[in-house]
Amino acid sequence: MDTEAKHTERDLPPDAERQPERRSRFALSWRTAGLLGLAWAVGMLLVSHFLIQPFQIPSGSMEPTLQVGDRVVVNKLAYRFGARPARGDVVVFDGSGSFVRTVPEENPVTGFLRGAAAALGLAEPADTDFVKRVVGVGGDRVRCCDEEGRIEVNGAPVEEEYLYPGDAPSRVPFDVVVPEGTLWVMGDHRSQSRDSRDHLGAPGGGMVPVDRVIGRADWIGWPVRRWSGVDATGAFGAVPDVPVPGGGHG
Repeated sequence: MDTEAKHTERDLPPDAERQPERRSRFALSWRTAGLLGLAWAVGMLLVSHFLIQPFQIPSGSMEPTLQVGDRVVVNKLAYRFGARPARGDVVVFDGSGSFVRTVPEENPVTGFLRGAAAALGLAEPADTDFVKRVVGVGGDRVRCCDEEGRIEVNGAPVEEEYLYPGDAPSRVPFDVVVPEGTLWVMGDHRSQSRDSRDHLGAPGGGMVPVDRVIGRADWIGWPVRRWSGVDATGAFGAVPDVPVPGGGHG
């Protein structure tokens, strides 16, 4: 006689028939979430490549305007369609060939992952990327300093209200003419900034090619308490245009 209990469908838990369906739905939901996450990341990478890009501030060279850890939104359309960087703009640029003479080699996979994280604002930017303020554009004569210790651009003194409190406009004297197609850039925290002044003796004389500019820093997006636009400055309002050879003004 078979005394072992025989299991029938009546012995199964009430929801047993639904468990495979639930597991299937659970797996489907995770798969959908993964696809949505991938689509979001790809979308953000495309946006950061063509339109706007988060940029994490790695140092205090632009204080007080930008602070360490700020994530600024870089407007990559600012200089498209014929527009050019202007005096006073805060720009992010690739310093390869100007501020960085030799670019270190990097593992391709590591480089891709780091670049993707930086493009999403999740990691510090590449060692070749910098953020500075444009002080001189092509054709400008930039000099430091006048009798009152101010920088002059095309003979006009510049009252730089954005400088870090207590900083001098520059402790390094210089007198340069900015070649066409390049920029003379400086940090707002002059005593803590390695900028065009530090590359005067290098090839290119500290000038940054305009075509190396990634975009203009227009907004501070993070942290929340720092939400604001990067204010434009009127410091260069009195700087005269550069005379155009043959008459007229640019």
